This record gives sequence, structure tokens and C-alpha cells, in this order.
Amino acid sequence: MPEILKKLINIISLLPWIWDKSATRLAFFLLNANKNYIENFAKTLLELKSNIWKCKDCGALLDAGKDKCVICLNTERKHDIICIVEEYLDMLSIEQTWYYNWTYHILGWAISPINWVFIWDLNFLSLFRRLDENAHTELIIATNPNIEWEATLQYIKEEIDKRWLKHKTMITRLSKWISSGYIEYADNISLINSLKDRKEA
Repeated sequence: MPEILKKLINIISLLPWIWDKSATRLAFFLLNANKNYIENFAKTLLELKSNIWKCKDCGALLDAGKDKCVICLNTERKHDIICIVEEYLDMLSIEQTWYYNWTYHILGWAISPINWVFIWDLNFLSLFRRLDENAHTELIIATNPNIEWEATLQYIKEEIDKRWLKHKTMITRLSKWISSGYIEYADNISLINSLKDRKEA
């Protein structure tokens, strides 16, 4: 097998959820694909990092050159409720239920020193800035239940207590409707029920 093809298979195999056989099939698909497709594919990969920015308020992904996402700019949204999620994909999963119209905040993961993820690595500064600048009635912790998120939730609570906010902000979390434990993989009905039956944290 040519070395460049071996290299391509190895690169593809590093992608999550891609097994060796799948990596080989994808590599041969690209080898036999139309040249214009390959050139466009390569160009898009090169532009991926430079052409995507993050919303300065919630951290959602944006086209380069924009400051805020359409959700944060939408005046019909409930801006006094912030739904905190780990990743952009979690926000998309909740949005696809077409059931809720609050705003979001994407932290980027959870505090996890064992995985070298610390407070300063996550999107906390803009979260606390939003809380300081505006009155919020509720923070919804819509995250995957694990030890890391218990620590993250505790940190958020402690920071809110320190700030002596003018208006009380209730903190809630998902009920146990999501059997998979992952928002990204939850079906719409389970996700809606988990959010609808949320409990105070």
C-alpha cells in the first residue's frame, strides 16, 4: 500500500468513533472521489479554525466577523433564564426539541483536574459577567451527570453566593429522564421531560 494512503488511513483512524476498517473505507472513498470534491474538502478543513468564532456572550459557534449568535440577539427569547450546557452539540440537541425559548451558555466541558481541565480553561468569565450585568431568575444545569459536573456545579453555586446578586437566581438541574446519561444522544421526548421536570439543585 502506498505510504500516503497509509498516512491518510492513520489520520482518519484518529477521529472519534472511527474503527480501522471504517478508516480504510473512508480513505479509499477519498482516493476515488472527484478531484473538485477533494479540493473543496481540503479547503474547508483548512478554513475550519480561522472562519469560526464564538459568541462573546454564550460561547456558541459563529461565522467569523460576528460578535453574537442569533439566540442571544433574539429579543423574543427569555433572557432571564440561562441553560448551561457542556458543548455546542448539547445546545443543538435541546434546540431541536423546539420546546424551549431561553438562552444558553456553553462552558466547554467541566472542571476535571485529572483530565487537566481547570476553572480558567472553561467559559466562566462571560457567564459571571452576564449574571452581574442582568437579572436572571434561573440557571439550568443541563449537563451530563458525573463527578466532574458535581464539582462544577458546586463552583458555580459558590461564585453566585460570593457575588450578592440583586435578584435571587434559582439553580436547577435535569431530572433523571435521560437513560443514556448524555444529552447529545437523548431522544426529544426524554430530553423535554428531563428539562420540564427539572429540580432545584
